[in-house]
Amino acid sequence: MADNSLQENRLSLARASLREALARYSHLRQGKKNSNNTELEAALQYQLDILTSTSEKLDHNIIRIATFGLVSRGKSAVLNALLGHKILQTGPLNGVTQWPRSVRWSVPLSFLNSDESPQPPLGNEGKGGVQVELIDTPGLDEVGGEVRGEMAKQVTRQADLILFVVAGDITRTEYQALCELQTAQKPVILVFNKIDLYPELDRKAIFQSLQALANSEELAAAAVTEETDSENVSDRPNNSSDKSTAKSPPKTSKSLEIVMVAAEPAPVQVRVEWSDGRVTNEWESPPAQIDELKHKILTILNREGRSLLALNALVEARDAEANIARNVLKLRQTEAEDLIWQFAKYKALAVGLNPVAFLDVMGATVADLALIRSLSRLYGLPMTGYEAGKLWQTIFSSAGGVLLGELGSSFLLGFGKTAAAAAPHIGFSTFAGVAVTQASLAAYGTYAVGRAAQVYLEKGCTWGPLGQDTVIQEILATIERNTIIDRLQQEFKIGN
Repeated sequence: MADNSLQENRLSLARASLREALARYSHLRQGKKNSNNTELEAALQYQLDILTSTSEKLDHNIIRIATFGLVSRGKSAVLNALLGHKILQTGPLNGVTQWPRSVRWSVPLSFLNSDESPQPPLGNEGKGGVQVELIDTPGLDEVGGEVRGEMAKQVTRQADLILFVVAGDITRTEYQALCELQTAQKPVILVFNKIDLYPELDRKAIFQSLQALANSEELAAAAVTEETDSENVSDRPNNSSDKSTAKSPPKTSKSLEIVMVAAEPAPVQVRVEWSDGRVTNEWESPPAQIDELKHKILTILNREGRSLLALNALVEARDAEANIARNVLKLRQTEAEDLIWQFAKYKALAVGLNPVAFLDVMGATVADLALIRSLSRLYGLPMTGYEAGKLWQTIFSSAGGVLLGELGSSFLLGFGKTAAAAAPHIGFSTFAGVAVTQASLAAYGTYAVGRAAQVYLEKGCTWGPLGQDTVIQEILATIERNTIIDRLQQEFKIGN
């Protein structure tokens, strides 16, 4: 179990990283238009909003748990059972939930104070604890799939833990949706709901099938057939008699957790004997079988919830900042081009007129470094150590081009620009020819450095001392073994 102070330190690092990023882009939120390109402006502001909301989520210690699944799998019922009250609407009709809805979960004290969940970070707002929000989503296979698909992506991005609800053998559509959700690199709990509708033997068989799906890629591949999306995969993964052709599916996570629940058990008829001798039959709803899922969630959150919160916030902020950098480069494209050519022009002029080759090389290097810093200020992006070696290679190539022009003229003509300037009898035209050659090489070198600097600034914005990628690497280096984050790191390499 992660030490509380260690988890708090991870949260503090994540908060500092996001605050620095917000401060860096504060000039983009001053109300003035940065470009006449309204589409790019809107895209930029959207990513800035993501960065702001992620920072606020981190500041308020909010862990979000989202449910996904097809229609009529009981997603809303599962959340109601966790909440202990029927807050979210449920019903026999498909598609009762039309839009995502979040509800604050007040964790019962009986679970917080149990011996198996001794840590107290949940529900203690203001004392270093975290708050838990449950997010209900529409069915993944409902009408309006494109809109709902985008909605699902947004909810997945915000979620720290995902509950994928099924109600029996997994279908092909469910399997594909599960694989897509797992690419988000978030912990997933596979919830087998409505177990009260199955006899004991069938329930165990389905559970074993789901276990095989989670624990073996080969068995998972055999579980997905060419049947229609509405049909269940009736054969077990190790049933060789199935003649349907298996598709080659994406990889599934071997760390998938599986829990069986009955969130809203079907009413059962009970015999009631009255004191006056009457006997009646009435329908009663059994209590929800949800404790195993509740315990699983709270164990995860108590053990590594704040670490998950920190890492998910950093990953979300990293993606947002990368998109911000990309949009800023597009918005400042014309100004950057003018700046690069301005440096190229003055550098070419200085190299061409200067007669000393050594000063040409030194001056060219200084000019290229000044160009990089000027581009950094223009874009508002930091200069970091990310792949700085490649940028230095471009700078040295640019300076080497100037030196090569001097050496080439010496080899071909028997003298270089320095020699031509020192010997007036050689002629001004000869000196000018060598100078123009070196000036052209210097200008081209500056253009190459400018282009390389644009890539360097865009890709390296998250690798500064408090950059998201840097902090993610620091956190992952201290993650405890055999935790969900450790398994996700090994399977998906989330730090790369």
